[in-house]
Amino acid sequence: MSRIGHTPVPVPAGVEVSIGHGRVHVKGPLGELDQHVPARMTVEQRDAEVIVTRPTERGEDRALHGLTRTLVANMVEGVTKGFEKRLEVHGVGYRVTQSGNGLELAVGFSHSVKIDAPAGITFELPQPATIVVKGIDKQQVGQLAADIRAVRPPEPYKGKGIRYAGEYVRRKIGKRA
Repeated sequence: MSRIGHTPVPVPAGVEVSIGHGRVHVKGPLGELDQHVPARMTVEQRDAEVIVTRPTERGEDRALHGLTRTLVANMVEGVTKGFEKRLEVHGVGYRVTQSGNGLELAVGFSHSVKIDAPAGITFELPQPATIVVKGIDKQQVGQLAADIRAVRPPEPYKGKGIRYAGEYVRRKIGKRA
């Protein structure tokens, strides 16, 4: 059982963690990630765990402690399993094609919208109306998925647009005669 102010992050075999002054570097089978950590938090490695400790019980320190621990845990998970976000395209004539390492979206505009994949991110199109964004950095995957969704967010009258897989779009009733 862990005590207050002391939270371990398990590190699986095959993952190397190096801790420098204010930085944590994680290297695993899928790649490498580097993250700045707040100077007030103490990050140390013991056996197969990375331990994050906070100096006081103040609210700000408690918040930074949780943030730091989650960032380190997401880095470890990212280099071992990776992260993915699924998006669905709904609408007659809306389609997605892969062009090089990017995407080309035809979503009702007079032109197609091109989205390039930054380093470390890949796109998959398992079905014609499904986009899978994959990568090792959770923040980068989520931000790119949000940017793709922002091209044509789902509208409430017909439900057309780009939405996250499983997202519920509340529908509205149109005009009445």
